Amino acid sequence: MNNCRLSSLFYGLAVLSILSCGTYVIAQSVASSTAQQERPVYNIVPYEEDWSYLHDRSQRSDWLDGIKYIHFGQNGQSFVSFGGEFRGTYERLGNDNWSDVPVAVDSFGLVRFLLHTDVHFGQHARIFLELQSGLEQGRSNGPRPIDEKKLDFLNAFLELRPNASGRVPTLRIGKQELQLGSGRLISVREGPNVRQSFYGFRIDQPLQQWKMTGFAVRPALDRLGYFDGAPQSATALWGVVGSRTWKRTELTTINSAYFGLDRKLATYNRGSAREVRHTLSGNFVLNPPDKSDHKAELHLDIEGMFQFGSFGQQEIRAWSLSTESGVALPHVPLSPRVGLRADVASGDRGGMSPLGSFNPLFPSGDYFGVLADTGPGPVNFRDLHPKIIFQLPHALTLTPDWIFWWRQQLQDGVYSISGPLIVPSGLSNARYVGDRAGVEARWQIDRHAYMDFSYGVFFAGSTLKQSGYSKNLTFLAYSVGYKF
Repeated sequence: MNNCRLSSLFYGLAVLSILSCGTYVIAQSVASSTAQQERPVYNIVPYEEDWSYLHDRSQRSDWLDGIKYIHFGQNGQSFVSFGGEFRGTYERLGNDNWSDVPVAVDSFGLVRFLLHTDVHFGQHARIFLELQSGLEQGRSNGPRPIDEKKLDFLNAFLELRPNASGRVPTLRIGKQELQLGSGRLISVREGPNVRQSFYGFRIDQPLQQWKMTGFAVRPALDRLGYFDGAPQSATALWGVVGSRTWKRTELTTINSAYFGLDRKLATYNRGSAREVRHTLSGNFVLNPPDKSDHKAELHLDIEGMFQFGSFGQQEIRAWSLSTESGVALPHVPLSPRVGLRADVASGDRGGMSPLGSFNPLFPSGDYFGVLADTGPGPVNFRDLHPKIIFQLPHALTLTPDWIFWWRQQLQDGVYSISGPLIVPSGLSNARYVGDRAGVEARWQIDRHAYMDFSYGVFFAGSTLKQSGYSKNLTFLAYSVGYKF
Protein backbone atom coordinates (compact mmCIF):
# COMPACT_ATOMS: atom_id res chain seq x y z
CA MET A 1 0.00 0.00 0.00
CA ASN A 2 2.83 2.38 0.87
CA ASN A 3 4.52 1.67 -2.45
CA CYS A 4 1.33 2.58 -4.30
CA ARG A 5 1.01 5.82 -2.37
CA LEU A 6 4.66 6.64 -2.95
CA SER A 7 4.27 5.98 -6.68
CA SER A 8 1.25 8.28 -6.73
CA LEU A 9 3.26 11.01 -5.03
CA PHE A 10 6.17 10.55 -7.45
CA TYR A 11 3.89 10.86 -10.48
CA GLY A 12 2.19 13.83 -8.84
CA LEU A 13 5.56 15.56 -8.57
CA ALA A 14 6.19 14.81 -12.23
CA VAL A 15 2.85 16.38 -13.21
CA LEU A 16 3.60 19.44 -11.08
CA SER A 17 6.99 19.70 -12.80
CA ILE A 18 5.28 19.81 -16.20
CA LEU A 19 2.84 22.45 -14.96
CA SER A 20 5.76 24.46 -13.54
CA CYS A 21 7.46 24.37 -16.93
CA GLY A 22 4.23 25.64 -18.43
CA THR A 23 4.24 28.45 -15.91
CA TYR A 24 7.73 29.36 -17.07
CA VAL A 25 6.63 29.57 -20.72
CA ILE A 26 3.65 31.76 -19.81
CA ALA A 27 5.82 33.97 -17.60
CA GLN A 28 8.34 34.45 -20.42
CA SER A 29 5.51 35.47 -22.77
CA VAL A 30 4.16 37.98 -20.28
CA ALA A 31 7.64 39.37 -19.64
CA SER A 32 8.23 39.87 -23.34
CA SER A 33 5.03 41.91 -23.72
CA THR A 34 5.03 43.86 -20.46
CA ALA A 35 7.88 45.81 -18.92
CA GLN A 36 7.82 44.98 -15.22
CA GLN A 37 9.50 46.79 -12.38
CA GLU A 38 11.96 44.70 -10.41
CA ARG A 39 10.29 43.17 -7.36
CA PRO A 40 11.70 41.82 -4.09
CA VAL A 41 12.18 38.05 -3.85
CA TYR A 42 10.17 35.96 -1.41
CA ASN A 43 11.79 35.91 2.03
CA ILE A 44 12.64 32.70 3.85
CA VAL A 45 10.46 34.10 6.65
CA PRO A 46 7.43 35.66 4.95
CA TYR A 47 6.60 37.97 7.86
CA GLU A 48 9.62 40.03 6.76
CA GLU A 49 7.98 40.81 3.40
CA ASP A 50 6.38 44.22 2.84
CA TRP A 51 3.69 44.38 0.16
CA SER A 52 2.36 47.85 1.02
CA TYR A 53 3.88 49.32 -2.17
CA LEU A 54 1.10 47.52 -4.10
CA HIS A 55 -1.24 50.22 -2.81
CA ASP A 56 -0.12 51.91 -6.02
CA ARG A 57 -1.98 49.83 -8.59
CA SER A 58 0.46 50.78 -11.31
CA GLN A 59 3.05 48.62 -9.52
CA ARG A 60 0.96 45.46 -9.86
CA SER A 61 2.43 43.15 -12.49
CA ASP A 62 1.74 39.64 -11.19
CA TRP A 63 -1.51 37.71 -11.47
CA LEU A 64 -1.45 37.10 -7.68
CA ASP A 65 -0.88 40.73 -6.68
CA GLY A 66 -4.59 41.06 -5.93
CA ILE A 67 -4.24 38.87 -2.82
CA LYS A 68 -0.91 40.34 -1.71
CA TYR A 69 -2.49 43.68 -0.85
CA ILE A 70 -6.18 44.11 0.05
CA HIS A 71 -6.71 47.43 1.79
CA PHE A 72 -9.47 48.34 4.23
CA GLY A 73 -10.16 51.55 6.08
CA GLN A 74 -9.67 55.06 4.75
CA ASN A 75 -5.93 55.77 4.75
CA GLY A 76 -4.56 52.79 2.81
CA GLN A 77 -2.27 51.81 5.71
CA SER A 78 -4.59 49.04 6.85
CA PHE A 79 -4.43 45.99 4.63
CA VAL A 80 -4.47 42.20 4.46
CA SER A 81 -1.94 40.09 2.58
CA PHE A 82 -2.20 36.37 1.79
CA GLY A 83 0.59 34.01 0.76
CA GLY A 84 1.99 30.54 1.07
CA GLU A 85 4.08 27.76 -0.37
CA PHE A 86 3.71 24.20 -1.57
CA ARG A 87 6.73 21.89 -1.66
CA GLY A 88 6.72 18.23 -2.66
CA THR A 89 9.83 16.08 -2.24
CA TYR A 90 10.86 12.58 -3.22
CA GLU A 91 13.74 11.40 -1.04
CA ARG A 92 15.88 8.27 -1.20
CA LEU A 93 18.32 7.37 1.59
CA GLY A 94 20.86 4.58 1.43
CA ASN A 95 22.49 3.39 4.65
CA ASP A 96 21.15 6.23 6.76
CA ASN A 97 23.77 7.26 9.33
CA TRP A 98 26.18 4.80 7.61
CA SER A 99 24.17 1.73 8.62
CA ASP A 100 21.81 -0.63 6.80
CA VAL A 101 19.63 -0.91 9.92
CA PRO A 102 16.60 -0.89 9.78
CA VAL A 103 16.82 -0.95 5.96
CA ALA A 104 19.60 -0.52 3.42
CA VAL A 105 17.56 1.74 1.12
CA ASP A 106 14.60 3.87 2.16
CA SER A 107 12.47 5.81 -0.36
CA PHE A 108 9.67 8.09 0.75
CA GLY A 109 7.73 11.19 -0.12
CA LEU A 110 7.34 14.47 1.76
CA VAL A 111 4.79 17.22 1.16
CA ARG A 112 4.67 20.61 2.88
CA PHE A 113 1.95 23.25 2.74
CA LEU A 114 2.33 26.73 4.21
CA LEU A 115 -0.45 29.33 4.18
CA HIS A 116 -0.31 32.72 5.88
CA THR A 117 -2.35 35.87 6.34
CA ASP A 118 -0.79 39.17 7.38
CA VAL A 119 -3.22 41.79 8.76
CA HIS A 120 -1.96 45.35 9.30
CA PHE A 121 -4.14 47.66 11.41
CA GLY A 122 -2.58 50.93 10.33
CA GLN A 123 1.05 51.46 11.33
CA HIS A 124 0.71 50.42 14.95
CA ALA A 125 -0.65 46.86 15.13
CA ARG A 126 -0.34 43.68 13.13
CA ILE A 127 -1.46 40.05 13.35
CA PHE A 128 0.44 37.37 11.43
CA LEU A 129 -0.93 33.82 11.18
CA GLU A 130 0.72 30.97 9.27
CA LEU A 131 -0.45 27.38 9.08
CA GLN A 132 1.96 24.51 8.44
CA SER A 133 1.09 21.02 7.25
CA GLY A 134 3.86 18.50 6.59
CA LEU A 135 3.04 14.95 5.50
CA GLU A 136 5.18 11.86 4.94
CA GLN A 137 4.45 8.69 2.97
CA GLY A 138 6.46 5.51 2.54
CA ARG A 139 9.26 5.81 5.11
CA SER A 140 9.97 2.32 6.44
CA ASN A 141 10.25 3.32 10.09
CA GLY A 142 7.49 5.93 10.02
CA PRO A 143 7.84 9.71 10.07
CA ARG A 144 10.50 11.48 12.09
CA PRO A 145 9.53 14.67 13.97
CA ILE A 146 11.17 16.69 11.17
CA ASP A 147 9.03 14.89 8.56
CA GLU A 148 5.44 15.27 9.69
CA LYS A 149 3.17 17.81 11.34
CA LYS A 150 -0.40 17.21 10.20
CA LEU A 151 -1.61 20.76 10.88
CA ASP A 152 -0.64 23.50 13.28
CA PHE A 153 0.38 27.13 13.46
CA LEU A 154 3.96 27.79 12.44
CA ASN A 155 3.55 31.49 13.24
CA ALA A 156 0.78 33.14 15.25
CA PHE A 157 1.81 36.45 16.78
CA LEU A 158 0.65 39.95 17.58
CA GLU A 159 3.00 42.82 16.71
CA LEU A 160 2.66 46.24 18.32
CA ARG A 161 4.48 49.34 17.06
CA PRO A 162 3.51 52.30 19.29
CA ASN A 163 5.47 54.80 17.17
CA ALA A 164 5.83 54.44 13.41
CA SER A 165 9.05 56.51 13.48
CA GLY A 166 10.97 53.57 14.98
CA ARG A 167 11.98 55.44 18.13
CA VAL A 168 9.85 53.12 20.28
CA PRO A 169 10.57 49.36 20.30
CA THR A 170 8.39 47.04 18.23
CA LEU A 171 7.01 44.18 20.33
CA ARG A 172 6.10 40.80 18.85
CA ILE A 173 4.47 38.23 21.12
CA GLY A 174 3.24 34.72 20.33
CA LYS A 175 4.47 31.75 18.30
CA GLN A 176 7.10 32.74 15.72
CA GLU A 177 10.05 31.60 13.65
CA LEU A 178 13.49 33.09 14.28
CA GLN A 179 16.15 33.67 11.62
CA LEU A 180 18.81 35.67 13.41
CA GLY A 181 22.26 36.93 12.50
CA SER A 182 24.07 34.64 10.09
CA GLY A 183 21.58 31.81 10.73
CA ARG A 184 24.35 29.43 11.85
CA LEU A 185 23.01 29.31 15.42
CA ILE A 186 19.33 30.28 15.18
CA SER A 187 17.53 29.26 11.99
CA VAL A 188 14.11 28.23 10.67
CA ARG A 189 15.28 24.68 9.75
CA GLU A 190 14.37 25.09 6.09
CA GLY A 191 15.93 21.88 4.74
CA PRO A 192 13.68 19.33 6.52
CA ASN A 193 9.96 19.07 5.85
CA VAL A 194 8.83 20.60 9.17
CA ARG A 195 10.25 23.97 10.19
CA GLN A 196 11.19 25.12 13.70
CA SER A 197 9.31 27.79 15.62
CA PHE A 198 9.30 29.23 19.14
CA TYR A 199 6.86 30.55 21.77
CA GLY A 200 7.65 33.86 23.42
CA PHE A 201 8.34 37.50 22.66
CA ARG A 202 10.71 39.53 20.52
CA ILE A 203 11.60 43.24 20.61
CA ASP A 204 13.13 45.12 17.66
CA GLN A 205 14.66 48.56 18.07
CA PRO A 206 16.95 50.66 15.83
CA LEU A 207 19.84 52.12 17.82
CA GLN A 208 21.76 54.68 15.76
CA GLN A 209 23.21 52.58 12.90
CA TRP A 210 22.43 49.27 14.58
CA LYS A 211 19.29 47.17 14.28
CA MET A 212 18.85 45.52 17.67
CA THR A 213 16.70 42.45 18.42
CA GLY A 214 16.05 40.99 21.85
CA PHE A 215 13.99 37.88 22.55
CA ALA A 216 13.05 35.29 25.15
CA VAL A 217 11.41 32.09 23.89
CA ARG A 218 10.89 28.37 24.31
CA PRO A 219 11.18 26.07 21.27
CA ALA A 220 8.02 24.38 20.04
CA LEU A 221 7.77 20.65 20.59
CA ASP A 222 7.96 18.56 17.42
CA ARG A 223 4.63 16.73 17.49
CA LEU A 224 2.92 14.92 14.62
CA GLY A 225 -0.78 15.69 15.18
CA TYR A 226 -3.37 18.42 14.67
CA PHE A 227 -2.95 21.67 16.64
CA ASP A 228 -1.06 19.86 19.41
CA GLY A 229 1.83 22.31 19.53
CA ALA A 230 3.24 23.33 22.91
CA PRO A 231 6.43 24.94 24.19
CA GLN A 232 9.26 22.76 25.50
CA SER A 233 9.01 23.46 29.21
CA ALA A 234 12.48 21.99 29.79
CA THR A 235 14.25 24.35 27.36
CA ALA A 236 14.56 28.15 27.41
CA LEU A 237 16.35 30.38 24.89
CA TRP A 238 17.01 34.11 25.11
CA GLY A 239 19.36 36.62 23.55
CA VAL A 240 20.24 39.93 21.91
CA VAL A 241 21.37 40.37 18.29
CA GLY A 242 22.80 43.51 16.71
CA SER A 243 23.27 44.10 12.98
CA ARG A 244 24.54 47.06 11.00
CA THR A 245 25.82 47.94 7.55
CA TRP A 246 29.40 49.10 7.10
CA LYS A 247 30.50 52.19 5.18
CA ARG A 248 26.97 52.89 4.00
CA THR A 249 26.72 49.86 1.75
CA GLU A 250 24.16 47.08 2.04
CA LEU A 251 26.75 44.55 0.83
CA THR A 252 28.89 44.70 3.97
CA THR A 253 27.36 43.86 7.33
CA ILE A 254 28.44 43.17 10.87
CA ASN A 255 26.43 40.96 13.22
CA SER A 256 27.07 40.48 16.92
CA ALA A 257 25.00 38.34 19.25
CA TYR A 258 24.56 36.89 22.71
CA PHE A 259 22.43 33.76 23.18
CA GLY A 260 21.52 32.05 26.43
CA LEU A 261 20.28 28.44 26.62
CA ASP A 262 18.92 26.51 29.61
CA ARG A 263 18.18 22.80 29.08
CA LYS A 264 17.01 20.78 32.06
CA LEU A 265 18.50 17.62 30.52
CA ALA A 266 21.24 17.65 27.88
CA THR A 267 23.18 14.63 26.65
CA TYR A 268 26.74 14.55 25.36
CA ASN A 269 29.24 11.77 24.89
CA ARG A 270 30.29 12.05 28.56
CA GLY A 271 26.74 11.78 29.96
CA SER A 272 23.57 13.73 30.78
CA ALA A 273 23.01 16.75 33.05
CA ARG A 274 21.45 20.21 33.14
CA GLU A 275 23.06 22.61 30.68
CA VAL A 276 23.19 26.39 31.10
CA ARG A 277 25.17 27.76 28.17
CA HIS A 278 25.99 31.31 27.05
CA THR A 279 27.16 32.07 23.50
CA LEU A 280 28.93 35.19 22.22
CA SER A 281 29.40 35.59 18.47
CA GLY A 282 30.74 38.12 15.99
CA ASN A 283 30.15 37.92 12.25
CA PHE A 284 31.55 39.95 9.32
CA VAL A 285 30.04 39.58 5.85
CA LEU A 286 31.34 41.15 2.64
CA ASN A 287 29.33 40.87 -0.59
CA PRO A 288 26.93 38.02 0.30
CA PRO A 289 26.20 35.97 -2.86
CA ASP A 290 22.41 36.15 -2.41
CA LYS A 291 22.51 39.97 -2.61
CA SER A 292 25.25 40.57 -5.17
CA ASP A 293 24.72 40.85 -8.91
CA HIS A 294 27.44 38.29 -9.72
CA LYS A 295 30.10 40.79 -10.73
CA ALA A 296 33.78 39.94 -10.34
CA GLU A 297 33.86 40.46 -6.61
CA LEU A 298 35.14 38.74 -3.51
CA HIS A 299 32.72 37.21 -1.04
CA LEU A 300 33.82 36.78 2.58
CA ASP A 301 31.92 35.54 5.64
CA ILE A 302 33.74 35.07 8.97
CA GLU A 303 32.11 34.22 12.29
CA GLY A 304 33.71 33.48 15.64
CA MET A 305 31.75 31.99 18.56
CA PHE A 306 32.66 31.42 22.21
CA GLN A 307 30.56 29.51 24.74
CA PHE A 308 30.71 29.27 28.52
CA GLY A 309 28.42 28.13 31.31
CA SER A 310 27.79 24.92 33.26
CA PHE A 311 26.99 21.28 32.56
CA GLY A 312 25.91 19.72 35.82
CA GLN A 313 28.80 20.39 38.22
CA GLN A 314 31.28 21.02 35.39
CA GLU A 315 32.11 24.22 33.54
CA ILE A 316 31.63 24.73 29.79
CA ARG A 317 34.38 26.19 27.59
CA ALA A 318 33.76 25.81 23.87
CA TRP A 319 34.35 27.76 20.68
CA SER A 320 33.84 27.65 16.92
CA LEU A 321 35.18 29.51 13.89
CA SER A 322 33.38 29.47 10.55
CA THR A 323 34.71 30.99 7.34
CA GLU A 324 33.33 31.11 3.83
CA SER A 325 35.06 32.83 0.94
CA GLY A 326 34.57 32.92 -2.79
CA VAL A 327 34.98 34.92 -5.94
CA ALA A 328 32.69 35.41 -8.94
CA LEU A 329 34.16 34.96 -12.42
CA PRO A 330 31.58 36.56 -14.75
CA HIS A 331 33.84 36.51 -17.83
CA VAL A 332 34.42 32.75 -17.65
CA PRO A 333 31.88 30.47 -19.41
CA LEU A 334 28.86 29.73 -17.15
CA SER A 335 29.94 32.59 -14.83
CA PRO A 336 31.13 30.35 -12.00
CA ARG A 337 31.44 31.44 -8.41
CA VAL A 338 34.28 29.49 -6.78
CA GLY A 339 34.13 29.16 -3.02
CA LEU A 340 35.69 27.47 -0.01
CA ARG A 341 34.12 26.98 3.38
CA ALA A 342 36.24 25.98 6.39
CA ASP A 343 34.86 25.38 9.88
CA VAL A 344 36.26 24.21 13.19
CA ALA A 345 34.63 23.68 16.57
CA SER A 346 36.26 22.81 19.88
CA GLY A 347 36.11 19.19 20.96
CA ASP A 348 35.55 17.38 24.21
CA ARG A 349 38.37 15.81 26.24
CA GLY A 350 36.66 12.71 27.56
CA GLY A 351 35.38 13.20 31.11
CA MET A 352 37.79 16.02 31.97
CA SER A 353 36.36 19.39 33.00
CA PRO A 354 35.46 21.75 31.44
CA LEU A 355 33.04 20.39 28.82
CA GLY A 356 34.49 21.35 25.43
CA SER A 357 31.66 20.20 23.15
CA PHE A 358 30.33 23.05 21.04
CA ASN A 359 26.52 23.40 20.92
CA PRO A 360 25.20 24.76 17.57
CA LEU A 361 21.85 25.58 19.26
CA PHE A 362 19.15 25.56 16.52
CA PRO A 363 21.06 25.47 13.20
CA SER A 364 19.79 25.15 9.66
CA GLY A 365 18.83 21.60 8.66
CA ASP A 366 21.04 21.74 5.57
CA TYR A 367 24.08 23.10 7.40
CA PHE A 368 26.49 21.14 5.17
CA GLY A 369 24.56 21.47 1.92
CA VAL A 370 23.24 18.41 0.11
CA LEU A 371 22.51 16.20 3.16
CA ALA A 372 19.37 18.00 4.29
CA ASP A 373 18.19 15.70 7.08
CA THR A 374 20.88 13.08 7.73
CA GLY A 375 24.59 12.78 8.40
CA PRO A 376 26.85 14.63 10.86
CA GLY A 377 26.13 17.91 12.59
CA PRO A 378 28.34 20.91 13.46
CA VAL A 379 29.57 19.55 16.81
CA ASN A 380 33.25 18.94 17.67
CA PHE A 381 34.49 18.90 14.09
CA ARG A 382 36.75 20.34 11.40
CA ASP A 383 35.78 20.57 7.77
CA LEU A 384 36.93 21.82 4.38
CA HIS A 385 34.18 22.43 1.86
CA PRO A 386 35.09 23.57 -1.68
CA LYS A 387 32.29 24.23 -4.17
CA ILE A 388 31.55 25.87 -7.51
CA ILE A 389 28.26 27.50 -8.50
CA PHE A 390 27.62 27.58 -12.25
CA GLN A 391 25.04 29.98 -13.72
CA LEU A 392 23.24 28.20 -16.55
CA PRO A 393 20.64 29.75 -18.87
CA HIS A 394 17.04 30.24 -17.74
CA ALA A 395 17.91 30.87 -14.05
CA LEU A 396 19.33 27.38 -13.58
CA THR A 397 22.23 26.93 -11.16
CA LEU A 398 24.44 23.86 -10.81
CA THR A 399 26.56 23.39 -7.68
CA PRO A 400 29.04 20.52 -7.38
CA ASP A 401 30.86 20.38 -4.04
CA TRP A 402 32.94 18.12 -1.81
CA ILE A 403 33.21 18.24 1.97
CA PHE A 404 35.95 16.65 4.09
CA TRP A 405 35.08 16.02 7.73
CA TRP A 406 37.23 15.27 10.83
CA ARG A 407 36.37 15.08 14.50
CA GLN A 408 38.22 17.67 16.55
CA GLN A 409 39.40 15.42 19.38
CA LEU A 410 39.90 11.65 19.46
CA GLN A 411 37.57 11.56 22.49
CA ASP A 412 34.73 13.16 20.48
CA GLY A 413 31.64 11.34 19.34
CA VAL A 414 29.88 12.05 16.04
CA TYR A 415 26.60 13.93 16.47
CA SER A 416 23.64 14.49 14.17
CA ILE A 417 22.52 17.93 12.96
CA SER A 418 19.69 17.98 15.51
CA GLY A 419 22.09 17.12 18.35
CA PRO A 420 21.76 13.43 19.36
CA LEU A 421 24.88 11.27 19.43
CA ILE A 422 25.22 8.95 16.40
CA VAL A 423 28.64 7.36 16.97
CA PRO A 424 30.06 7.34 20.53
CA SER A 425 33.75 7.81 21.19
CA GLY A 426 36.03 5.06 22.41
CA LEU A 427 35.43 2.82 19.40
CA SER A 428 38.10 4.34 17.15
CA ASN A 429 41.52 5.96 17.47
CA ALA A 430 41.20 7.72 14.08
CA ARG A 431 40.24 11.35 13.50
CA TYR A 432 38.97 11.25 9.89
CA VAL A 433 35.17 10.78 9.76
CA GLY A 434 34.78 10.81 5.98
CA ASP A 435 34.03 12.89 2.92
CA ARG A 436 30.89 13.68 1.00
CA ALA A 437 30.75 14.40 -2.74
CA GLY A 438 27.57 16.02 -3.98
CA VAL A 439 25.80 18.05 -6.62
CA GLU A 440 22.75 20.29 -6.45
CA ALA A 441 20.77 21.76 -9.33
CA ARG A 442 18.13 24.45 -8.83
CA TRP A 443 15.85 25.94 -11.45
CA GLN A 444 14.05 29.12 -10.43
CA ILE A 445 11.38 28.82 -13.11
CA ASP A 446 9.83 32.19 -12.35
CA ARG A 447 9.29 34.22 -9.20
CA HIS A 448 6.88 31.54 -7.91
CA ALA A 449 7.90 28.09 -9.13
CA TYR A 450 11.15 26.23 -8.58
CA MET A 451 12.72 22.78 -8.85
CA ASP A 452 15.57 21.28 -6.83
CA PHE A 453 17.60 18.16 -7.38
CA SER A 454 20.40 17.03 -5.08
CA TYR A 455 22.54 13.93 -4.78
CA GLY A 456 25.36 13.10 -2.43
CA VAL A 457 27.49 10.21 -1.20
CA PHE A 458 29.15 10.34 2.21
CA PHE A 459 32.09 7.93 2.09
CA ALA A 460 32.78 6.42 5.51
CA GLY A 461 36.23 7.28 6.84
CA SER A 462 38.47 5.60 9.40
CA THR A 463 36.52 6.82 12.45
CA LEU A 464 33.27 5.34 11.16
CA LYS A 465 34.76 2.10 9.83
CA GLN A 466 36.61 1.36 13.07
CA SER A 467 33.41 2.07 15.00
CA GLY A 468 31.39 -0.45 12.99
CA TYR A 469 29.77 2.03 10.58
CA SER A 470 31.37 0.95 7.34
CA LYS A 471 28.56 1.68 4.87
CA ASN A 472 28.63 4.66 2.54
CA LEU A 473 25.62 6.95 3.07
CA THR A 474 23.78 8.02 -0.09
CA PHE A 475 21.20 10.80 -0.38
CA LEU A 476 18.97 11.75 -3.30
CA ALA A 477 16.18 14.32 -3.24
CA TYR A 478 13.97 15.88 -5.90
CA SER A 479 11.67 18.76 -4.98
CA VAL A 480 9.22 21.00 -6.77
CA GLY A 481 7.63 24.00 -5.14
CA TYR A 482 5.50 27.06 -5.64
CA LYS A 483 5.51 30.26 -3.54
CA PHE A 484 2.96 33.05 -3.61
